[in-house]
Amino acid sequence: MIDLPVKKLEPGMTLAQSVYNTNGVNYLTRGTQLTYKYIERLRQLGVGNIHVMSTAHDVPLRLPEDVLSERTRAAAVKRVYDAFQQVMTNGTFDMPPIAQAAAAIINDIMKRRGNLVQLTDIRIHDMYTFVHCVNVAMLSTMIGVLDGMRGRELSMLCIGALLHDLGKLVVPAAILNKPGRLTDEEFAVVKKHPQAGADRILSMGLPDGEMLAVVAQQHHEHMDGTGYPDHREGKQIHKFGRMCAIADVYDALTSERPYKKAYTPSIAHNIMKHCSPGQFDEHLLQLFFRNVAIYPVGTVLKTSAGYAIVKKVEFGHTERPDVVLFSDLNGRMLDAATHIRLTDRPEVKIEGVVNDQELYHFIHVLGKDPAVFLT
Repeated sequence: MIDLPVKKLEPGMTLAQSVYNTNGVNYLTRGTQLTYKYIERLRQLGVGNIHVMSTAHDVPLRLPEDVLSERTRAAAVKRVYDAFQQVMTNGTFDMPPIAQAAAAIINDIMKRRGNLVQLTDIRIHDMYTFVHCVNVAMLSTMIGVLDGMRGRELSMLCIGALLHDLGKLVVPAAILNKPGRLTDEEFAVVKKHPQAGADRILSMGLPDGEMLAVVAQQHHEHMDGTGYPDHREGKQIHKFGRMCAIADVYDALTSERPYKKAYTPSIAHNIMKHCSPGQFDEHLLQLFFRNVAIYPVGTVLKTSAGYAIVKKVEFGHTERPDVVLFSDLNGRMLDAATHIRLTDRPEVKIEGVVNDQELYHFIHVLGKDPAVFLT
């Protein structure tokens, strides 16, 4: 898997990410084979880079299924988009479509419990908030399921997460999409959105509105009290807020924004697990990363034994995937590629992920895309 500029895409390459258009629906889904028409449309939409499974055109690759089906995700994005538009126009929205989206998300997660969270998607222009809300709902609900949550409680968590950023409606688009660092004054405006979202939900008299408002109000609180808006600590933060906080940060880190590139899942994992002490509920964070593909299928790794491509990732062993070793540490192809289950080989250390620029050069030196070892 490699992130390529759109100008380097060629027909026959397989998308490893979905692309969402400005009207709230997905334009292209992961697994789609590119055509000249699709490539030109991506260029027109302003997509800079996109992940493809292989630079080769004739490699039949089957992508692992995600926790959420593309159909469920696209329908949920459209319903969140419609709800936000209704709120801006009428001050309220119809709850049944959002409840239906939540039910579909929960149903997918329960049916696909053996699947892991894969790479995130690409959001075009102002679609970030709506797709982000769906991703956060999916990730929060997944944590809830892993923590034993069921029934009405799980439904409230999912609906609350779908609405968690409703307060962003009070933040000017110029601030939300600013390409540079926010000023203190601009960040102060952004920090108003949790309370604004909670107030908006409470004002609409929604069923279970008080509990839904908790998610909006507390998703930026930190366990050590350094979050906002109320500087709550530990168990003063409702478990819905603690779950949504993890999902919110992970999706933000792994998404491209006007002011930053998307981080890989492994970098997001490192930031959240090792660089943010005191921010998250450690028990819930551990549950979360047991079900996230830290090294998604197709990722090329440098290991202590040589270069390898990730072939399979299993629940609970996401830090030690199954790989295919194909090259020595000097970049020379091995006579025979070797399958290694890293959970059974503790002496083989992961030294890092081969970045896209290195991988592109590597492919041309080898004369072969490592993705061929996934077939």
